[in-house]
Amino acid sequence: MLHTIVLELPLVMPQNPNCDCCVGHLVEALSARSGIATAHREHTRIILEIDPQIVADAEAESLARAAGVSIAQRYDHPTFAVVGMDCADCASMIERALNRFVGVHYAVVNFTAAQLYLEYDREQTSLDAISALVGRLGYTLNLPQQTNTFSCTVAGMCCAAEAGPIEQAVRALPGVQQAHADPALARLIVSYAPQTLTPARIVEQVEQLGFQVDQPAAQPAHDQPTGLLARLRTRPRDLLTGVCGLLILIAWTCGLLGAPRGVAEILYILATLTGGVFVARNGWATLRATRILDINTLMTIAAVGALLIGQYAESAAVVFLFALGNLLESYTMERARRSIRALMQLAPATALVLRGAVEYLLPVGDVAVGDIVLVKPGDKIPLDGIVTAGRTSVNQAPITGESMPVEKAAGAEVFAGSLNGDGAIEARVMRPAQDSTLARIIHLVEAAQAHKAPAQRFIDVFARYYTPAVLVLAVLVATLPPLAGAGAWTAWLYRALVLLVIACPCALVISTPVSIVSAISAGARHGVLFKGGGALEIAGGLRALAFDKTGTLTLGQPVVTDVIVFADGPPQPATGARSDPGVPVQSDSVADDELLSLAAGVERRSTHPLARAIIAAAEARGLRIPSATDLQSLPGCGATADVAGRQVAIGNRAMFAGTPLAPAVEARLVALEQSGRTAMLVGYDGALRGIIAVADAERAESRAAVATLRRMGIAHIAMLTGDTAHAAERVAASVGIDKTYAGLLPQTKLAVIDELLAAHSSVGMVGDGVNDAPALARATVGIAMGAAGSDVALETADITLMTDDLARLPFAIGLSRAARRVIIQNIVFALVVKAIFMVAALLGVATLWMAVFADTGAALIVIANGMRLLRYNR
Repeated sequence: MLHTIVLELPLVMPQNPNCDCCVGHLVEALSARSGIATAHREHTRIILEIDPQIVADAEAESLARAAGVSIAQRYDHPTFAVVGMDCADCASMIERALNRFVGVHYAVVNFTAAQLYLEYDREQTSLDAISALVGRLGYTLNLPQQTNTFSCTVAGMCCAAEAGPIEQAVRALPGVQQAHADPALARLIVSYAPQTLTPARIVEQVEQLGFQVDQPAAQPAHDQPTGLLARLRTRPRDLLTGVCGLLILIAWTCGLLGAPRGVAEILYILATLTGGVFVARNGWATLRATRILDINTLMTIAAVGALLIGQYAESAAVVFLFALGNLLESYTMERARRSIRALMQLAPATALVLRGAVEYLLPVGDVAVGDIVLVKPGDKIPLDGIVTAGRTSVNQAPITGESMPVEKAAGAEVFAGSLNGDGAIEARVMRPAQDSTLARIIHLVEAAQAHKAPAQRFIDVFARYYTPAVLVLAVLVATLPPLAGAGAWTAWLYRALVLLVIACPCALVISTPVSIVSAISAGARHGVLFKGGGALEIAGGLRALAFDKTGTLTLGQPVVTDVIVFADGPPQPATGARSDPGVPVQSDSVADDELLSLAAGVERRSTHPLARAIIAAAEARGLRIPSATDLQSLPGCGATADVAGRQVAIGNRAMFAGTPLAPAVEARLVALEQSGRTAMLVGYDGALRGIIAVADAERAESRAAVATLRRMGIAHIAMLTGDTAHAAERVAASVGIDKTYAGLLPQTKLAVIDELLAAHSSVGMVGDGVNDAPALARATVGIAMGAAGSDVALETADITLMTDDLARLPFAIGLSRAARRVIIQNIVFALVVKAIFMVAALLGVATLWMAVFADTGAALIVIANGMRLLRYNR
């Protein structure tokens, strides 16, 4: 009699428990061992059916651990930097070449990051051979050099016009390999060589530009100063802004009360100096470090010029309104940043660990893989794990976006940051804190800001030439008309100063980043992760979608679809039996209940997917599943057992090779197989008694999701699968697919994607596993399905749907389209405001304070418009 044991993957192969390829190697190796009848993966576990007369439980576990060590030694997973790759087609060419190379199991090229991820067999090839192949294609592979990453919060960095000079100044330091300043999160992330550079030197360089490096970004957000007084203590610039405004108010009051004109003028000059000291200092520091004229420089020139021509009130108004605008932008951007920081506060800092009979409250960083943690009712789950004891419901919306709590019992996976319900559970830790699903989500959301959308790249280039061009124009406006005798020098100098203020591109450069971060944050809250602004913007323009079948459009697990009882005549479906593969069998027939109950009795000790489908169908009817004795398993055929005193057999045609099949029975079997079902014969009392058919059922939401995508304007929907044509066509007809490609290998899916790209130009690929990785990478946008526990999917896809809910796909595309609309609205609005005020400045209609007010107002409006995406929930 076979016996089932369950082994947790991280304990069997701790090096690569999330690598689908390595797990497949493990299953294959164990299945070939003597005494192990079957081996298969179930989520984060390996299920073994062993013959206890040949191998004991402890010996089977030892074999599994040894196989895990052997696989880790044989298969390597390096990450390379790819040099010389300058287009997405180059990345696809490298992928195709490597995926055909003997010994390479998968290769995925991230074009944006210029990195190659692969798995190869050390016994079949080597790193030198792989590097030589890529070299023949014209590229170079470099193993990443030793680098450290420094991350900090830069106070006062509110827009790209300020982030750009910071990036340039930091990149100028020796040892800096990459620097990214993100104004949406007020975050600076620097990759550097620790041999030549220190974090202290990076901080010094940033502070020389006039910004304050408040704290490491990893520090919890709740440690930041709160309240007006605390803010003023840590941000003296805000305090001086208030003093500047107060001086202007006093000067204006003095003018109303008839005080000497000189008093008001002195107060206006003091207000200009008070409010402009940080503006001038920052502008000079940026100019000295980067040779770039930034917003602060333009404002300083405008304020000084106004003083020189005697426009003291205007000069004070310029610096005050500009400083006030910065303060308001900082406040509104802080609201957007909270949505990201909220993710960082989801997971608790400590965990209650059970070691023996003693409970220890430990920092999550000190908890090891394999430890047992106790989670009490109402507590947050501290680390990713597998439930070992207890039953509860868990609200995992922050991780997967699911709106309803999910029931959890022994064997279920739980995620760090999700909220436990009303039951206490114990869970074995599966990943360290830094590798939890929540940590990966946070990393992806933050890293997404570094991948700029096409609109943002356009604005960066536009702003680079726009500001100097307007400066030249301002010089020409100040000099040419007076030289031509068209007016006084003072009047044209004033117009030139107004033009300088108008030139500030703050509203324009902030228009895209704030929209991107808002949309990415909204998606993360609903279980949709966008890997950068490019993916967010492009997804809304998809014209065609290609779906993987198994695990994407279908559940990836079989369910009973037909129970057919043999009568005296030709076989007929049992009373009430249904042939819809997406709906479990419901019947009141005594005959088919008996057939199903006896079959479930044989299968109750098996963990094979087909056996679980039969047991689930019997349980769904409320049938009593009898005990079985003298179980005999015939690999590749079926099983027999003594069930309630009756000898019952269930299996395929080979199981009943000695029993002739009537033509009607044969016809029914052929019909079931041609419709994509797996048919199992059932016999007892010395005769064939019926057929139980199972199939991989499509998801309940698949048809609705496809219909919604059509209404959204997706012109063509295809299905790519390695399954048979019969099985594929059955699912395609039920779901509503336009065209089906069956019998595909992972590499041949690439050819289909190329065909779709040629026909539709913009194609999204939706898949769920490592087999889909090449196609995900080749498509215009790769979308990974149910990626909460899959490292490969998270690395490969441009968009990840954290649950197995296809309804998230229309949400993702709708969010992308909403983000595109908002970005276009912001860009057009910012440019129109600039154009109107430039014309007004040249005509002498606009004043300095009007120009500053318009610039600040436009920036606040585009920020508020972009932040509307935080509330997107369609």
